[in-house]
Amino acid sequence: MGGRVENVGILAMELYFPSQYVDQTELEKFDGVSAGKYTVGLGQTKMGFCTDREDINSICMTALHRLIEKNNINLHDIGRLEVGTETIIDKSKSVKTYLMTLFAEQGATDVEGIDTTNACYGGTAALFNAVNWVESSSWDGRKAIVVAGDIAVYGKGPARPTGGAGAVAMLIGPDAPLVLDCGVRASYMTHAYDFYKPDLASEFPYVDGKLSIQCYLSALDNCYNLYCKKMRKVEPDFKGLLSLDGMLFHSPYSKLVQKSLARVCFNDFLNATPEQREQQFPGLSDFSSHKLEETYFDRDVEKAFMAYSEPLFDEKTKPSLHIAKNIGNMYTASLYGGLASYLVSKSPEQLIGKKFGLFSYGSGLASTMYSMNICNDMSAGSKLAKLINSLNEGLSMLEIRQSIPPSQFSESMDVRTKNYHTAPYQPSGSIDTLFPGTYYLVDIDDLRRRFYKRKD
Repeated sequence: MGGRVENVGILAMELYFPSQYVDQTELEKFDGVSAGKYTVGLGQTKMGFCTDREDINSICMTALHRLIEKNNINLHDIGRLEVGTETIIDKSKSVKTYLMTLFAEQGATDVEGIDTTNACYGGTAALFNAVNWVESSSWDGRKAIVVAGDIAVYGKGPARPTGGAGAVAMLIGPDAPLVLDCGVRASYMTHAYDFYKPDLASEFPYVDGKLSIQCYLSALDNCYNLYCKKMRKVEPDFKGLLSLDGMLFHSPYSKLVQKSLARVCFNDFLNATPEQREQQFPGLSDFSSHKLEETYFDRDVEKAFMAYSEPLFDEKTKPSLHIAKNIGNMYTASLYGGLASYLVSKSPEQLIGKKFGLFSYGSGLASTMYSMNICNDMSAGSKLAKLINSLNEGLSMLEIRQSIPPSQFSESMDVRTKNYHTAPYQPSGSIDTLFPGTYYLVDIDDLRRRFYKRKD
């Protein structure tokens, strides 16, 4: 296809989230926990959830169909379709194969790509695969689509309020308004049993909560420091967080994101010279001898740097948490829900030329920090405005969701648990509350084949 194309990245994106939610304040009362445990302790407001009418195939089809419709995409112009998810309902058949039913309607079957799985990291891996394809010698001139989605559910107990559900679909190609930086991705991959799903008869994960936090923060430390090192080879004056206009994180819950931004500041503090510390971090010199690996649960360090970083958090990270607070953890789609939230928090004019960092984490573990630039040419500006306007339309649906009492939410979760892997099976959840255009599960036959319809 000739020479290397320029400005490869995200051309358009659409989000899908369930039409029902449970209020976290009401859930605190229902669960009999102290007031603020979920709303202040976790930083969560509302949690979206799916009945047995929706599964991973249906929510990804809904997100994909929205992207196709709103951008008038000719599916013969798509050469790669990548899916990132950890919501596995078949050990062999990929979610991507179900999405191909939409392509089949146009007779488009020459489409590379399958599913990528590693906890919450799969969406980022799928994005990288799509970008790499467009930049490679294998590229045939067509665009790619990335779909990331999950249904995050937990058994009764302290982890349940950290659930959520949603999907994102992204159109990938050259001359994009959101462009991935080249050559500066920083990854940290190792083995850990912090969160995993070895029981194939259950939707619920095994979670070591304390180890999970340690793994997340350790991965953040490693990725951030390596990312800064690589950035300084490209931009010698790069100053870490101060050189980024935004800093986005995978969000299991919003409070962890705030702590993560503080952790980034702690890294900058340790990496600074004594003179820089005095100037940039006044009053924090007592922490100069602390070591990263000894401070994962150091409350003094956490408290001091959360206080220091509060203005930076408000400016660079808090705008990215709107969806996370109101939907919950979308696993592979979480970071990209944060991206959407960040984009709609400002006008296109305010975003042009900005750079923001993104930290993706998947338990087990896989993690990467990378950055995006918002392209500043005229063509990209109009594409950015269209992207933001479309996201604003989609996010307006947050306000028309139906609030479900915690008792009914709990009953719905019991139905999912009882009937997980049941076949034949006909879902009992109502389709009346679903948003128009939502795909939903109609039937699972005795051969465990799944059949779907789309709500008018």
